[in-house]
Amino acid sequence: MQISQTAGLIEAASPNGALSQRQAGSITILKRIVLTLQQAGVFPIVVLTGAEEELVRYQLSDYGVIFLHSEAQEPMDAVRTGLTYLADKCGRVAYTPVTAPMFVPETLLRLRETPGDIVTPVYQGRGGHPVLLSAAVIPEICAWQGEGGLRGALRTMEERRVRVNVEDEGILASAHDQGQLDAQLSRHNRAILHPYIQIRFEREDPFFNDRLKLLLFLLSDTENLRHACDQMALSVSKAWNMINHLEEELGYPVVERRRGGKNGGQTVLTDAGRDFLLAAQRYEEAVIRFAQQRFRSDFLERGMI
Repeated sequence: MQISQTAGLIEAASPNGALSQRQAGSITILKRIVLTLQQAGVFPIVVLTGAEEELVRYQLSDYGVIFLHSEAQEPMDAVRTGLTYLADKCGRVAYTPVTAPMFVPETLLRLRETPGDIVTPVYQGRGGHPVLLSAAVIPEICAWQGEGGLRGALRTMEERRVRVNVEDEGILASAHDQGQLDAQLSRHNRAILHPYIQIRFEREDPFFNDRLKLLLFLLSDTENLRHACDQMALSVSKAWNMINHLEEELGYPVVERRRGGKNGGQTVLTDAGRDFLLAAQRYEEAVIRFAQQRFRSDFLERGMI
């Protein structure tokens, strides 16, 4: 099911993934990337895990991301895992390695506004991250077996690449260089200043939020509650409580429980549950766009913050 226009993919599974716990300010570089993608309205966000997996899952369990484990020693193998997973779930994928944490949300928004199968940000003649990839080129990228990894694959498709000049030196900053991170920190903190918008539906108490939206999305894909919970670091008992509460408040079933099978049965979205999920995603995207526009015009452009 295609849930959104743009998904996010963070490669933190290869040996470079051990850098994910490096600090940039008061948070890790991995959290910084997640926050940047979220501010740009990206959903879902997939984190390819490998090194430091348990710690990564613990730290991001409340951030509404999907965890995909990869045993890959080469970044390209991990990238294939993530791109294959996202290929039918979105129109485009914003890809970045965990070693590139300092690009700003405005850059990603510029990329999203630019049509093209491969959209690369450029600062002073040098390309950086994130790179926006359309679903149309994902099969070709995943089939690439030549040298140079993702960079090599993209070189074979230069005629389909669009370069966007941006005033964002952070697209070139590398987590391998602590000096670069420190130099970009103040600028990046200013750039990620944003209104915190958390969509939830409630009557006497909340019954729908971002975590439940992610759970429903994962159920639409896995049709297995245990697998869905594992991908988002959520307990099965908590998941059932969330689903049961949602169905009580809506007055109709959002999932169908099917017994049997080698994996202990299926939990699938009903048609009504699927319609509710898609409507909630569209609503959230519209609210975030409005909030960002008003925040920019009412505060940032007036120099009040």
